[in-house]
Amino acid sequence: MTAPTAFPHLFEPFRIRNLTIRNRILSTGHDTVLPTDGTVNDALIAYHEARARGGAGLIISQVAGVHETARYTSHLLMADDDACIPGYRRLAEACHRHGTALFSQLFHPGREIMESANGMLAVAWSASAVPNERFHVMPRAMDEGMIAEIVAGYAAAARRMAEAGLDGVEVVASHGYLPAQFLNPRVNLREDGYGGSDAARLRFLVEVLEAVRLATGPEFVIGLRVSMTEKDEAGLTAAESLSACRALEERLDFVNLTVGSSATVGGAVHIVPPMAFAAGYLGSDARTFRQALKVPVFVAGRINQPQEAEAMLKAGMADMCGMTRALICDPEMPVKAEAGRFDDIRACIGCNQACIGHFHRGLPISCIQHPETGRELALGAPVVAPRPRRVLVVGGGPAGLKAAAVAAERGHEVTLCEGAAQLGGQALLAQLLPRRAEFGGIVTNLSREAERAGATIRRATSVTPEFLAGFGADAVILATGAEPYRPEIVTDGAMQVVDAWQVLQRQVTTGGNVLVADWRADWIGPGLAEMLAREGRSVDLAVNGLHVGEALPLYVRDTIAAELHRAGVRVTPYARLFGTDGDTVYLQHTASELPMPVEGVETLVLSTGHRPRAELWEAARALGVEVHRIGDCAAPRTAEEAVYEGMLAGRAV
Repeated sequence: MTAPTAFPHLFEPFRIRNLTIRNRILSTGHDTVLPTDGTVNDALIAYHEARARGGAGLIISQVAGVHETARYTSHLLMADDDACIPGYRRLAEACHRHGTALFSQLFHPGREIMESANGMLAVAWSASAVPNERFHVMPRAMDEGMIAEIVAGYAAAARRMAEAGLDGVEVVASHGYLPAQFLNPRVNLREDGYGGSDAARLRFLVEVLEAVRLATGPEFVIGLRVSMTEKDEAGLTAAESLSACRALEERLDFVNLTVGSSATVGGAVHIVPPMAFAAGYLGSDARTFRQALKVPVFVAGRINQPQEAEAMLKAGMADMCGMTRALICDPEMPVKAEAGRFDDIRACIGCNQACIGHFHRGLPISCIQHPETGRELALGAPVVAPRPRRVLVVGGGPAGLKAAAVAAERGHEVTLCEGAAQLGGQALLAQLLPRRAEFGGIVTNLSREAERAGATIRRATSVTPEFLAGFGADAVILATGAEPYRPEIVTDGAMQVVDAWQVLQRQVTTGGNVLVADWRADWIGPGLAEMLAREGRSVDLAVNGLHVGEALPLYVRDTIAAELHRAGVRVTPYARLFGTDGDTVYLQHTASELPMPVEGVETLVLSTGHRPRAELWEAARALGVEVHRIGDCAAPRTAEEAVYEGMLAGRAV
């Protein structure tokens, strides 16, 4: 079966004005933190060119600030000066030579200011002096002179994009940013010509779109990104958003739909929804907009695989599908899908760990499954080994699988031995937690990579020092993982004390009143707490951190916090586990060091981290061959470090 037959809608060309887009696969605008000085650089070009080469139909590059006051992060691309044109021209040329269309987002955040370059709080501007909740910003109301200046900024930025050879622009009015602040009657409290009525609240966007068209010409594509609803009591409603789109559509070539708002914690999780949200969960809402509008409709939101996009297009939910994280995870997803290589597609699992998680930490984005993302310039393609070597990989978790895949791809004779009957290591446990089942996809994807590369996989094969000595490896990669760490605590032995692995593997039955001691402040402790609460236990979660999920990507953390609250889990932060006595768990406040006893506990569940399993380290070193120790075997961390180190080891042997 050929891909056009399997995905006839997904690979149907799409025409908009005089631009023909080769398929319906869209990489939506997303911050990469690759630019270093506010301009397009080689790293950003290499990043987008990898996705163009991989077959994306349309790439919309990340937000470009249209005015000095648009700097909502310290690493924003700026389009407020002609100096930006050469970089954008090189980016357009890189995408065009692979047949991919390129738009840029035009952006002003208004009051949604995250940070400044110098660490001081910026002066934020909005339609009115109405604060946002998430960043605790009180903006300054724009006067008409400032409005005119920013409208002119949009026009000038669009002109620069057209001069650089881009195919179009997208004005960002989504997620509660400046244009949405003008549209929202609960944020726009003005009584002049820019507020007080629906028509007046539309005026800002009308002026922006008309100015952009005048600055670019009749064939340049102009679109609008908008939240169908901001998922916030004070945010734009679906009716308000749809009404605005209808009023503006004669000035637009497309509408790009999403949901959520940057202004609140609950609304912001939809900016990059984690795996807790269903695949393609915005499809039905998008269809409502598409049926009501005359212009083409694009939509994003957890569209991870080509079959999901095909189904949405076939059902009339949209004209193009935003598959941004799918392309971050596998830049070659489109060409693989078109060629019918479905099993070779590395599917995004929605973990948010190295993509938006890196962005929120001010780091270049990547992918836990594909560390090459964001490192295209630094890494390049793996180099074929000058001579094949016999490589033994011990351990079939994410680290070992990635090492085996890369080493085999380079031409080595690779054997991977896994002691268990099933590959995956701790990923098999992670997928057992509530709304984390998709995490198991990392095992499927990495296993396929290793098999496709030609590695020999031996399951249920324990590696002993004797096995090592007799194997005859030229290089050994130890990826033996970790095991639960049980801290020494003061206890009289009266309370049931178990670890997270025992609970997840159903090796124990807990009592009705449970306390989960969460040292890592990651997703394991909260996941256990929610799981047990959903099963009818009364649960306390004691977090050795400032708050639940302190180590997690923001949107994952906030989604988990919401579910814990709904489930009735009691959360205690700043909590150090001290010991037990009878039915009392003694906690110590990490700042004040005062005791915090919790009474009536039947079971204490330890989510207190891991320790390396490195029993083979000395035996491997004694062989006198090259040895690498990677992932949790080197030091217990996360799947991101495991896969990254597996890649490096595979390139090193």
